Amino acid sequence: MPLKTIVKISADAYTPRGVSVPALDKETLWEFQPKKIGEGDLLTGGDLYANSLMEHRVALPPDATGKVTYVARAGQYSLKDTVLELEFQGVKNKFTMLQSWPLRTPRPIASKLAADTPLLTGQRVLDALFPSVFGGTCVVVPYLELLVAAKQSLYSNSHAVIYIGCGEHGNEMVEVLMDFPQLTMTLPDGREESVMKRTTLVANTSNMPVDLNTCEASIYTDMGHNVSMMADSTSRWAEALREISG
Repeated sequence: MPLKTIVKISADAYTPRGVSVPALDKETLWEFQPKKIGEGDLLTGGDLYANSLMEHRVALPPDATGKVTYVARAGQYSLKDTVLELEFQGVKNKFTMLQSWPLRTPRPIASKLAADTPLLTGQRVLDALFPSVFGGTCVVVPYLELLVAAKQSLYSNSHAVIYIGCGEHGNEMVEVLMDFPQLTMTLPDGREESVMKRTTLVANTSNMPVDLNTCEASIYTDMGHNVSMMADSTSRWAEALREISG
């Protein structure tokens, strides 16, 4: 949620009821780098038509198909600018870098991949004694979740790491938000980069289902990335569901 925008609108330190702002600023310019496609090429749902910085890939919606009639040049565009145009059976459709998808509608899949690729956490004791794979599910014992999340961001072979603080105490989330941006990782070419280049931190309230945030993970998996998502903690989420169920 764009907290800075909410603060400017409400002019208050507390979030008022009924305030609504776009999750993404549609006036901000984003880097657009088109794939090697040209006019006359045929595209269908799921095909990539652009790569932006940090490998944020843009794919066609699942129900889209047609012949390319226009593709924007490399440059900076807002989320309202048309970067691709397709024609199918005489009907032209325009596409931007922004896509909307109903939260409760499952993303279509062609097949389920075999879970045969190991997930490296960066902790040798975990990788040796409690190995996991991409596509698997793990449970971390209390008081170690932040350590595992930090190691995942630093050393994991995942492309993206999503940490969801579900019902965490305010001071704990503040510590996470303050400490994580200071961590750096060494890339294969020797460059030092902040772990926030591939890490997303979500401050989630206890009464908000964790699965509402899994859509962000599915976005990156649709791009072809391997994603590690950690919900801390599911016990507090379960407590909230139990309280409101009565």
